[in-house]
Amino acid sequence: MLNRRFLRIKVYQALYAHEQSAGGSAAKNEKELLLGVERTYDLFIHVLQLFGEMRRLAENRIEDRKAKRMPTGDDLEPSRRFVDNPFLVKVSESKQLLDESERRKVGWMGEKDLLNQLYKRIQASDEYIAYMSASETTPAMDRTVLVDLFVEHIAQDEGLHEHVEAKSIHWLEDLDLACAMVKRTLENIDLKEQDLPLEEVGKDTVEEREFITTLYRDTIAAQAKDEELIAERAKNWEADRIALSDMLLMRMALTEARSFDLIPVKVTMNEYIEIAKAYSTPKSKNFINGILDKLFAEMKEDGTIRKVGRGLLEN
Repeated sequence: MLNRRFLRIKVYQALYAHEQSAGGSAAKNEKELLLGVERTYDLFIHVLQLFGEMRRLAENRIEDRKAKRMPTGDDLEPSRRFVDNPFLVKVSESKQLLDESERRKVGWMGEKDLLNQLYKRIQASDEYIAYMSASETTPAMDRTVLVDLFVEHIAQDEGLHEHVEAKSIHWLEDLDLACAMVKRTLENIDLKEQDLPLEEVGKDTVEEREFITTLYRDTIAAQAKDEELIAERAKNWEADRIALSDMLLMRMALTEARSFDLIPVKVTMNEYIEIAKAYSTPKSKNFINGILDKLFAEMKEDGTIRKVGRGLLEN
């Protein structure tokens, strides 16, 4: 479920830590790398649970209104449009979500103030007001309102960010990714299916583990050879004068091109250029592109890069 760019960034961070440790334990950094991926899944499950909490609060408000000393007609028959939203019901009643949250030991007990704050923000939003006042709704509207409320109000809430940071310093840096995963989950809910597709959380981690461990280990193993290749094609640059971030990203790209025969070279090139924009210098993008372009062409010619599968041979 985690996208490959995130995994590449995690490997880059682990390799950077390994380089900075000056001969420290590669195995220890690899263990931390794998734990980091699991922590991201923990956060994803934790944030997804918020929908059940919001529905529970909405139900409680309905019951509180009915229990007023002098309830109005609206209090006695309040709209249940939000709490009966089929996509909200699907998430809040998901057995798989419950099982994952128990297995990962994540939940919202003791966070009453934050949950109330989030619910009030939702209730006051234009999206919620428009949804509740519409003459009728469609399944598309039911899904869209949840996505919009999450993206515009829940995910942006400062209180949520403070909560995440207090829980784990590692969580805060992965919050954007976890929120993107939640958004994608909402967009892909199939009301005809019995439950959410969270079984893929466990299945995908096997593939992810293989990808990140292979990329991490093979990049370290080929360090001397790849640094020499890069330095030879970097005019007027010695290997030790190339920025560490640039060198790591190029070494990873070379490793990926050799070690993963199902990933097109163009995809590898584009991914590491994009990562360079965020993690290296302003000029790194062009520098990395130029070096990799030369090396990939040579590696294709001498057979070092061998891609399999339809459409991959020329990429």
